[in-house]
Amino acid sequence: MAVKQYNPTTPARRGMTSQDLSDITTRKPLKSLVKSKKQNAGRNNTGRITVRHRGGGVKRHYRLVNHKLADGLTVTVEQIEYDPNRSARIARVKDQHGLYHYVLADTSMQVGKVFTSGTNAPIEASNRMPLANIPVGTQIYAIEIHPGKGAQMVRSAGTKAQLMAKEGDYAQVRLPSGEVRRFRMEATAAIGVVGNVQHQNVKIGSAGRNRRKSIRPGVRGVVMNAADHPHGGGDGGRHGTGKAPRTPWGQLTLGYRTRRRKDTANLIIKTRHDAKRKK
Repeated sequence: MAVKQYNPTTPARRGMTSQDLSDITTRKPLKSLVKSKKQNAGRNNTGRITVRHRGGGVKRHYRLVNHKLADGLTVTVEQIEYDPNRSARIARVKDQHGLYHYVLADTSMQVGKVFTSGTNAPIEASNRMPLANIPVGTQIYAIEIHPGKGAQMVRSAGTKAQLMAKEGDYAQVRLPSGEVRRFRMEATAAIGVVGNVQHQNVKIGSAGRNRRKSIRPGVRGVVMNAADHPHGGGDGGRHGTGKAPRTPWGQLTLGYRTRRRKDTANLIIKTRHDAKRKK
């Protein structure tokens, strides 16, 4: 899949690119697998803004993607569809019982392909099975963190992980970030690479495209008043010399760890930071 280029008819169009939708076989989603999605403009249930710079944008409908195909299902790909809620493509599949599902589409999926899920599934692309059944060195995606809950990791466009080793009740998997993490052997994963691999190379090009994605403008702290941001104020010279970058509320933004790993820290063998340092 290539990235679509535009003729430089305007300054914004000069650097603009978009996705190539040639691999999509239908523009209309299955009505029974779609539900309405409310736009909350970054506000929580109390009405307070918890995510800044959100609002407006094109109305979307949410596709009900099945991240945990039942054991023993054999499905046939009927359509490859665009999903406005994720970077990857989705595949409309039909199982042997006549039921429809949406699943993440990998690079090998096309109309008419048949794949299976479960402990007895063969080692082939798109098949879903427990990590215990997958050979070491295989590229995988859509990995379960908690067995039976459904895939939660490696679901974005073009991403893949690699099964590195098996030891006791755990399998070691190298994630796209370089982090090596342990997963339970019973956790399932799909074989292959998530599709739409050129997604990361798309250039937005204009502010209008971001507004249609519900992304509103962000203002730099250094151009604000001192009362509005730690970086603000001054007489037009250098702002905040020798001070570390901070959020509007004074929290450090570079090198300051905010993620809590209370329940999973013991499962991480090598962090993504260790992987970058070795390079």
